Amino acid sequence: VAVMGGGSFGTAMATLLARNKPDLDVVILVRSEADAASINEDHKNAKYLPKYELPNNIRATTDPAHALPECDFIVHAVPVQSSKAFLAGVKKHISPDTPLLCLSKGLDRETCEMMSEVIPEGLGRKQPLAVLSGPTFAVELMQGLPTAIVAASEDKNLAWRVQRLFASTHLRVNTSADVVGVEMSGALKNVLAIAAGMIEGLELGNNALASVVAQGCAEIRWLASKMGARPETLAGLSGTGDIMLTCFVNLSRNRSVGVRLGKGESLEDILGSMNQVAEGVATAGAVMKLAR
Repeated sequence: VAVMGGGSFGTAMATLLARNKPDLDVVILVRSEADAASINEDHKNAKYLPKYELPNNIRATTDPAHALPECDFIVHAVPVQSSKAFLAGVKKHISPDTPLLCLSKGLDRETCEMMSEVIPEGLGRKQPLAVLSGPTFAVELMQGLPTAIVAASEDKNLAWRVQRLFASTHLRVNTSADVVGVEMSGALKNVLAIAAGMIEGLELGNNALASVVAQGCAEIRWLASKMGARPETLAGLSGTGDIMLTCFVNLSRNRSVGVRLGKGESLEDILGSMNQVAEGVATAGAVMKLAR
């Protein structure tokens, strides 16, 4: 299994796979030689998860030719706004039959497309695809705490294969055929989390926080339903579950952006100080265009 992207969530899901299946070769495709050396020599992702040791059956490379060919599955954990160009650059190394499992959550800021639309555009072809989304903080996955996620695909057999691949004593994997519902929930909850954080940063109180999140949930249901999402998906694990985690828990990057905005910091300064992407910032502009 190859994981494209060496951020915290990609690394955590790679770790989960490697722990569950000690005989599985898990390779992470990273951008820098320093990141690859940290994983290969020290068995740590020094940039994003420095406190946690990675299993010995995880390795890293910067060369897609060494990571992607002949994989059974490829996990896509590249930030949304970089995904199209990234995929165009590595597509010659990806077999058209290899399933892509997408962890990235958000909408393309230029086209308002979901990742299930961005991926085939980047590759220039259709590809077997499943998206994974739900209330999943990388740190808690690394700690082995109980977590649940949804694997959605229009191909039910592929969703079941993804379930069997990732399910463990620590991770429950539900399956769904509602790709739009799972993707839109995962993308829009990041925008709502920024608003929730702003309420805290402005010290407007819990009443205001509950009101904003409730209104946000209603607007997510409205827009996602217009796009074909099922109501039960929006009320489930990848919808309400992920919204609750991202809006109310301090580990959320998007919520943290909102808190700092509410306290008066500029967006430019906030983003410049972060070493990970807060997808809700770019998605906020895209969702405004989409709603109109």
